Amino acid sequence: MTSGKREKIVLAYSGGLDTSVAIRWLQEKYNLDVIAVAINVGQPPSSDDIVARALRNGAIKAEFIDAKDEFVNDGIWPSLKANAMYEDVYPLCTAIA
Repeated sequence: MTSGKREKIVLAYSGGLDTSVAIRWLQEKYNLDVIAVAINVGQPPSSDDIVARALRNGAIKAEFIDAKDEFVNDGIWPSLKANAMYEDVYPLCTAIA
């Protein structure tokens, strides 16, 4: 990284405190440009909120990928069809959310 051009890194960004702090930490500790990527599987906050927060915390770019359909079709339904249970008693609703 001696050429003055900073390397880039992609950060799986939740919009929470830990990943928000991680943006600055990666910049300061490793001299990296951070691209924040958030995946929407149906949870709040909105895409505008997360993108704005990432940029405000120093990300050079922020993407919000809508993956609700993929999450349901490739994650939730197969888990339910497999009778995903904990100790054969509790449905794993929280774990797959």
